[in-house]
Amino acid sequence: MRRIDLRKSKDLFVDLKNHIDNAKENEVLVVLFEIGDFSNIDKAYEFVANNNCKMMNSLKFNQCDWTIVIKKEAK
Repeated sequence: MRRIDLRKSKDLFVDLKNHIDNAKENEVLVVLFEIGDFSNIDKAYEFVANNNCKMMNSLKFNQCDWTIVIKKEAK
């Protein structure tokens, strides 16, 4: 399991894609990012599914941050 802090990311999905690509099969990633206008939360579900991962959990961490837990699936 690896924790990834993307709260200061300039492009959340580019950075998340890089982390997913570098993850091992069946590795769990705990990703923290800023909520913004909530659109990234909906986009994250679709993005994760389209990048060979399974969304295991998604929750509001505090007033401005969101956490998703994803697992990279075996090919």
